[in-house]
Amino acid sequence: MRITILGAGVVGVASAYWLHQAGHQVEVVERREGAGLETSWGNGAMIHVSSVQPWAAPGIPLKVLKWLGQEDAPMLLRPSAVPRMWRWGLGFLMAARPAAYEKGSLANLKLAMESAAAMGEIRAATGVRYDYATGVIKTFADQGSLDVAAAAHLALAPHGLQTEVLTREQCVAQEPALGPVVEKIAGGLTFPQDEIGDCNKFSQALAAWLEARGVRFHWKTTVQDVVLKGGRVASVRVESDGAAAELPADAVVVALASQSVPLLKRLGIAMPIYPVKGVSVTLPRSAWPEGPRNAILDDARKFALTPLGDRYRMVGLAEVGDDDTTPSPRRIGMLTRGVASLFPQLANCEAMPGAISWAGLRPMVPDAQPRTGPTRIPGLWTNTGHGHTGWTMAAGSGRRLAALMTGRNEERAA
Repeated sequence: MRITILGAGVVGVASAYWLHQAGHQVEVVERREGAGLETSWGNGAMIHVSSVQPWAAPGIPLKVLKWLGQEDAPMLLRPSAVPRMWRWGLGFLMAARPAAYEKGSLANLKLAMESAAAMGEIRAATGVRYDYATGVIKTFADQGSLDVAAAAHLALAPHGLQTEVLTREQCVAQEPALGPVVEKIAGGLTFPQDEIGDCNKFSQALAAWLEARGVRFHWKTTVQDVVLKGGRVASVRVESDGAAAELPADAVVVALASQSVPLLKRLGIAMPIYPVKGVSVTLPRSAWPEGPRNAILDDARKFALTPLGDRYRMVGLAEVGDDDTTPSPRRIGMLTRGVASLFPQLANCEAMPGAISWAGLRPMVPDAQPRTGPTRIPGLWTNTGHGHTGWTMAAGSGRRLAALMTGRNEERAA
């Protein structure tokens, strides 16, 4: 088939890889000048098999309401967003029921493990380099929190999740940078299946590998519309440098993250995605050469600090508001103060030379289940709505999509 993929974030590029491997003729349309430059650029840099549970957990909706309008909340819900997302919010409430949460957690864990295996296959087949490493530790400030988290993760062992519980001394043995602050932690968890890697580098390296093998990427090209003929997909109307063009296609895959919504809406398809803003700071590793060699997720302070080649990446916080990717200085400051409360060497790191503050929009669906599969329009497919797990699930979602499109390319959604 001639397949056109809309979007060259990590999900779009991974989809292109597996569809190319399946023998299809693939083209990718991307409005930016390269792959992985938007939502995929500044994420937490972890293939995080251990943390794919839906955000809609029992008790979370009430917490979010309590945090309404509080600028220092870990998940900030801005009052201006409430009228526009009430339907999404109802879905979030339904997904937070215990049975729905458990079902979503297990489904996401299965996909995440598939994705980790798929990443290994891509590395072996292509040799792409993207600062791949292993070593992730989640730290806890008190024994009670550690015990609750350990029980929840160990309960997933029958479903394939590997978890090791660490004392504070074992945390330090695995990560010496925790030594000076060992009294601030009660212990931790480590996850052998988790990985570290630069999502942007991966996306660009894999796109280059695909281009060299005949996959065509249309850079700096915007999607105007998907053209239907006889009720099914016929082509994609695009614009580049002021010139319009039409790309014939047997099938189209929408992998536009939050931007999937307006395009699909024009085609009469409602996609329950809401953009949730996250922030990160990337800084040179020279800012603290003796710093962590493992990724550190701190439960109490709500941050992740990841060593990423010659850099560090710190991420945290969520903000439900407008479709704005401007990093808020106040939210950036909250993030870096949280990191510095455990690692004072990184105090005010956002002002260090070479530091880059960033914000991106996670494409969140209420139940945290990616929308990968056919729509009711023949030839129109989606691979979107991955929320906070896009980097973790991209390779697995792309492989699932390719299997569906290759084996049952006329399957339609209800």
